[in-house]
Parts: sequence; structure tokens; C-alpha cells
Amino acid sequence: MRPSIPLLLSSLLMTSAANADELRERANAMFKPIPDKVTEVRGQKVSEDQAMLGHKLWFDPRLSSSHVISCNTCHNLSIGGSDNVPTSIGHGWQKGPRNSPTVLNAVFNAAQFWDGRAKDLQEQAKGPVQASVEMNSTPERVVSTLQSIPEYAAEFKKAFPNDKEPVSFDNMAYALEAFEVSLTTPNSPFDRFLKGEDGALDDKQKQGLALFMDAGCSSCHNGVNLGGQGYFPFGVIKKPGAEVLPTGDKGRFAVTNTASDEYVFRAAPLRNVALTPPYFHSGEVWELEQAVAIMGDSQLGRKLDKDEVSAITAFLHSVTGEQPQVAYPVLPASTANTPKPE
Repeated sequence: MRPSIPLLLSSLLMTSAANADELRERANAMFKPIPDKVTEVRGQKVSEDQAMLGHKLWFDPRLSSSHVISCNTCHNLSIGGSDNVPTSIGHGWQKGPRNSPTVLNAVFNAAQFWDGRAKDLQEQAKGPVQASVEMNSTPERVVSTLQSIPEYAAEFKKAFPNDKEPVSFDNMAYALEAFEVSLTTPNSPFDRFLKGEDGALDDKQKQGLALFMDAGCSSCHNGVNLGGQGYFPFGVIKKPGAEVLPTGDKGRFAVTNTASDEYVFRAAPLRNVALTPPYFHSGEVWELEQAVAIMGDSQLGRKLDKDEVSAITAFLHSVTGEQPQVAYPVLPASTANTPKPE
């Protein structure tokens, strides 16, 4: 006697649920959902006053010597926390050497920059301000600028009440970090699936997630940020062409001066990756599908077929989370003592 249609559908649903549970169990062993809110950094509670100050500093172009470039210029919070160009345009229309990484969820990375030269967001915040190709300023000029604006002086005093000299380059970086830890993107479809919502991913995305783990992508792209935790040679199996892997940029070697670190880069965090083309440190690949195919070939030694690339790409679209809603602040006015733009 044949089972009825309702019984067949019930059996299929039970099988699908069991498969989803098994996939979720495997995924939860490798990945973690993004928390709704980050309240601590390095074991210390995030200061609301520092975060509010950092919010203003993030958008203030006067941290640059030209008064044109702010943190948000290269890490635009309205387009995924990067700038969607191969390499950022900095002081005097200079082009930077590498693609701008997203700042969204950067608090979860083990280190900052493609080569990991900054151990945390506070240290990272100091780099672009001083880089001649980016904001082209100095600690002394930044402090002079902030001290020249009474509203900023008062806000620094409130944010750093125990400091004899509240307005300092270090405290600028502290404040920026306090703001940046709020730039997280929870509740992506992938996060909801990890938490038990079977329907958060469609069948193709589930297939892509399984393939992402089975093919070996998750060996480098794991944890809460799907990457950002380790360093790996670009071209474990086969080096890509010079247009994708420029020979002049030796990656982490510039930090460690260790031969084995030539062409080694931090594994890119993949959260919101669909929002942040072009890809790789060179910024030379515009299509996410092409990036997936290159990684399969270069890192895994596996020629992913069209359907596999499509499935993994579909999964990667599921890791786009809720974007932070950040209001554009009204900044305090300059005074006669504020250093003029250069």
C-alpha cells in the first residue's frame, strides 16, 4: 500500500530537518554567530562617552592635513565599511598600495590590516592618520587641531576624566576604537541558521555551506568573522597571476622580515563580503564568483565547477548581516587657532 501524499511530505520534511540539524551541528563547530552587541574590549567595558566622541572623530576630515579625508572616506559605513574601489584615494590623489578592508566586525579580527601589523583597532586607528598616502597628518597636528576646538576639548575631558592631558593622540585612537566596536552586523541569515532557524538559508545556500566546509574553505575562513584569525600564503597550491598577486607586495614579510612570510596575508574575514568588491589585497577582482573560483584553484588545488562556485557564492550572500545605522554627526566648528588645510 502506497503512503499518502501527506505522509510523504511529512517524511520529506523530517528528513530535511534532520539534514539541517546535522549541517548546523557541523557549522557550529567551526563558526559562531555575531553577538548582538559588543560591550567589552580586551576585558574592559566600552565607555559610552569615548564611543560618542569616536563617532564624531570618525567623520571628521580635519584629522587629515587636507581637511578632506576622514576615516569614513575609505571605510564608508553606507557601503559595507570599505570604499568599493581597487585601492583607496588618499592625500593629493595618491592611490594606496592595497584594497581597503571593511571595518564592519573588525573587532573580531585577531589583528588589523592585510599583514596584521596592528594588534588591535586602537593601534590600527593611528596608522592611516599618519600615512603620507592616506591622511598625511602627524600626532602633533592632530592634537593641535583637537585642542583648538573648545567642544572637542570638553568632550575629551568627559571621555577621559582621569587623564592629566585628555586631548592626546592615544586618546583619539581609544575613542575611535570605542566607536568601531559598535560596527557589527548581527542577525544575518547564516547567523539565524546557526541559532536554529532552518528556513533562514535556502537549499542552495545550505549546499554552499556544506561545500564551503567540505572543500576546505573553512580551514582559513572560520570563527565568528569567517576569517581574520590567521595568516596564509596566497597561492598555497598555485600562485595566481601577477594582476591578482602583484610581485612587489610581499605581504607579511614586510612586518616580520621572515622569508617564509613572503606573499603571506591575513585570511580575509568574509562577513558582508557580497557588499565589498573588489576583492583580495590587490582589489583586482570585481566578481565574487571569480574570487571563489580563484581561491579554489590557488588555495585548495581544486577546480570548482560552475555549480560549486554558484553554491558557495550563494552561501556567502547569506553572511550579510544587519548593517549598523549610524547618523552623520554635526561636528564642532573650527576656530582661528585650528591648523589650516594643507
